[in-house]
Amino acid sequence: MASAAGLNDPGKMEEEPEERTNSESGAAEEGLAAAGSAPKSTSFSKDELLRIYYGRLFPFDDFAKWLSYGNDSKHPKADAGFFQRREFCFTLEGDIFIRYQSFKDKAELQAAVNSRQPAKIDIGPLYNVPPQRRSAYSGLGSERAFAPVERELVFDIDLTDYDDVRTCGKEGHICSSCWPLMALAIQVLDQGLREDFGFQHVLWVYSGRRGVHAWVCDARARRLTDDQRSAIATYFAIYKGQENGAVKLALTQTMHPSVQRAYTMLEEAWRERILPEQHLLEDEEHWHSILKYIPDEDLREKLCGRWSSGRQMVEGDINTFRWLDLTAEVEKARASAQRSKDFSGAHSLRRACEEIVFAHAYPRLDMEVSKKMNHLLKAPFCIHPKTGKVCVPIDPAAANEFDVDAVPTTSQLVAELDAAPADRPAKGSDWQYTSMAGAMQSFQTCFLEGLLAANKAHMNSQVQSAVSTPTLAW
Repeated sequence: MASAAGLNDPGKMEEEPEERTNSESGAAEEGLAAAGSAPKSTSFSKDELLRIYYGRLFPFDDFAKWLSYGNDSKHPKADAGFFQRREFCFTLEGDIFIRYQSFKDKAELQAAVNSRQPAKIDIGPLYNVPPQRRSAYSGLGSERAFAPVERELVFDIDLTDYDDVRTCGKEGHICSSCWPLMALAIQVLDQGLREDFGFQHVLWVYSGRRGVHAWVCDARARRLTDDQRSAIATYFAIYKGQENGAVKLALTQTMHPSVQRAYTMLEEAWRERILPEQHLLEDEEHWHSILKYIPDEDLREKLCGRWSSGRQMVEGDINTFRWLDLTAEVEKARASAQRSKDFSGAHSLRRACEEIVFAHAYPRLDMEVSKKMNHLLKAPFCIHPKTGKVCVPIDPAAANEFDVDAVPTTSQLVAELDAAPADRPAKGSDWQYTSMAGAMQSFQTCFLEGLLAANKAHMNSQVQSAVSTPTLAW
């Protein structure tokens, strides 16, 4: 039986390409039908919604331009076989996973998607040979064995990993109150990837349900080894899980400049968004979990007693008020320890507030997704099978303004197409007349245009380098 985890297991890469599992097929079908059910003005089934979406709205042109990296052009350095070495995985109705799909070009991919109407599309790595021909290379020596050679550096962040922080809901829940956690993760990682590693072409995508994905598409990012990918993921892995009801953190005695930079963003979002919207200091259960990070037992009891008395007259948000109260008391205790020459105690108190912020607000990565080149990840613009929502790109500079409730569903898009002007041009993208327009504009202006320019510049530099290289030819 195939599982979602099994799809990304290197040990399972030589299995038959088509497998079936019924573990969640009923739930997936019910979710897409419910979330993607059309308004009263239409009566489309979920299969019909997918057919219309793939036939009229899925942006195959831009999608293929992205994954071709300039090799779909007539440039002398273009690799005509590049696109067909990319792995795609289709999830069909009944949770039938079809791995190792590969296509000669955009037209072939588009025909296959329209024919099969997958409930989900995953993207894998670029291999040394087209994945559909992998059986011809089985049993050969290591130099000719079927193997991945290139893949975007990817990150996956899921709100379920913040269930100890969220009070607005658990598991598959997502709303405007917990979205700031995702927005903050986008901002911290995006800045780190660009400023610390020099990457320029980072695509952020809403997963369609409860998380976000990042695709780092620079040429040198795509060619990273598994060890290098693991090292970059570890660089961002300050969150190390939980133990005895508290978060484990990989913080050094002196903050690295990148960590200090992240803290500046975290602390502001913690005070202004996360604390008041998650109500983390309003009731005893939650404030006890926060006070655990303060090493001074007397101070913990003092704050707990004060907050439990109910005698505080507060103007504005109680969570913000209590956070200011906590930080002021910690600072007084730290200064006292410093005067007493208890430098270890003073340092622990100084770090207490920082640890609270990092424990609750720092990005919590699914590390395994980033470490391996052959990991599958859901494609941008496909439909989430449980919600019917489109996996839309996000402008990282406007992550705070992203509205998860406004993400379009298939039924909404089909209804908008029905309402579009009948005299619109025959040629052109139908998505322009729907709620996908904003997401497509973000994809093009914030990501694709810059990537295409970089691809062309890289190929031109290869030509110039070849011309200027001395040869022995007369």
